[in-house]
Amino acid sequence: MALKIIVSYDDTDNDRDALALGRLLALPGAELSLAYVRHSFGESLDQAAAEELLARGANSIGTAEMPKYVVINPATSVGLAELVEQEDADVLVFGSEYRTAKGLVKPGISAHKLLLGGGSAIAVAPAGLWTEADPSVATVGVIDEGDIAARQTAESLAAALGATVAEHGSGRLDLLVVGSRKEAPPGKVVLSASSDYAVEAANYPVLVIPRETPLDFGAAAAG
Repeated sequence: MALKIIVSYDDTDNDRDALALGRLLALPGAELSLAYVRHSFGESLDQAAAEELLARGANSIGTAEMPKYVVINPATSVGLAELVEQEDADVLVFGSEYRTAKGLVKPGISAHKLLLGGGSAIAVAPAGLWTEADPSVATVGVIDEGDIAARQTAESLAAALGATVAEHGSGRLDLLVVGSRKEAPPGKVVLSASSDYAVEAANYPVLVIPRETPLDFGAAAAG
């Protein structure tokens, strides 16, 4: 089954980073889509403006017909979690927090909440990724937390990208796959303290895998 990847998108530079990462992960056969969460109070766009924002994002990468979702929920993380469940999505992609220094990863509030029990893989892009002409991955790092799902995902992604797999801390990485802690329920993302530190210290994209739920990027490429 082809992977379904949803990018949380609000047309800021940080979410352009998320879109760049989504494109990198959306190998041929995968479905890439955009989502914007409208709140039931201020500081949010109306429906028409939200749809226009998502259309701009899709047009920016030449895929005007890609799926686009406007979700109404007072909490962005809850709205996105409900969309993931509704669409049976595999990966939810975020940019880093506003004002993160270029090249660094810093999950924002919504991403952090979903890293504490989300039901899909969570990817976070480093600030400034969208300005790279052609982001590439030669080495995929892995922190498996004793869960084979993370290692299987890293190997699958590396094979699909023509990259190699390396242990975290063993050298230069271009992307890091992180497993969920052993206490996490199957199918849920929960970072350990050490993995959370590794994410915050990263200067490359990070992909956190739910416990016992590997992603098959080979299926996407074959699709």
